[in-house]
Amino acid sequence: MAIEHKLNEKQGHWILAKVGKKVLRPGGRELTNILMKNMQINTADDVVEFAPGLGYTAALACSMKPNSYTGIDNNKAASELAQKNVNYDKMKMIVADASDTTLPDACATKVYGEAMLTMQPLEHKKAIIQEASRILKPGGYYGIHEMGLQPDNISEDIKQSVYKDLSTNIRVHARPLTVREWCALLQDEGFEIVKIDTNAMALLEPKRVLQDEGLMGMIKMICNILTHAELRKRILLMRQTFRRHKNDINSVAIVARKR
Repeated sequence: MAIEHKLNEKQGHWILAKVGKKVLRPGGRELTNILMKNMQINTADDVVEFAPGLGYTAALACSMKPNSYTGIDNNKAASELAQKNVNYDKMKMIVADASDTTLPDACATKVYGEAMLTMQPLEHKKAIIQEASRILKPGGYYGIHEMGLQPDNISEDIKQSVYKDLSTNIRVHARPLTVREWCALLQDEGFEIVKIDTNAMALLEPKRVLQDEGLMGMIKMICNILTHAELRKRILLMRQTFRRHKNDINSVAIVARKR
């Protein structure tokens, strides 16, 4: 019972990582790949990524051979893991918060972050976007990949129901926004919208798991879920939550240009 109680306190992404899930982006690899294509990273770019996680997207960015790549993560262990997983001689990691990177003004041409603004309260969302603007050169791109709410005119009652269920069943204080709200946040900080893409929030659906993890990764996850009853209980509850709100939540990737 003590073990189950501890698991019940863990955030959803921790539970999923425990069973072997490596891709935790709301729109999966598919939307990450679209975001990176739209960011148009090239050899002249100085790239900054907020919260690189395991380094999957960092590896994509570095495969385009930018002039430099800097990852910002407030977790030292995560920073070291990302650096280990990406083999690029122009890569460096800084242990800092995305709202206070310690980087100089106008030092980057491309900045992006995935699945991290959603988890922040509104004022911290704004602070992170302001920091992206500060470190970007004029004309530079800022890309985000986050959980969204749909449609744009979603009722306040449904919005609060989504927030409550995410908090109760997934143990995260996620505050996704509609596409219009995400765009407004970016525009308020001096960005103009370049490209918007969306995808289903299907993180735990078999088709998406296969796309994201591959066959062997999916088999490993299934084995871990079947042999750990406490983890299985939490994951099934998470999937029920996502399915209950399948018409209310989605995933959003936006690329914006600093004016």
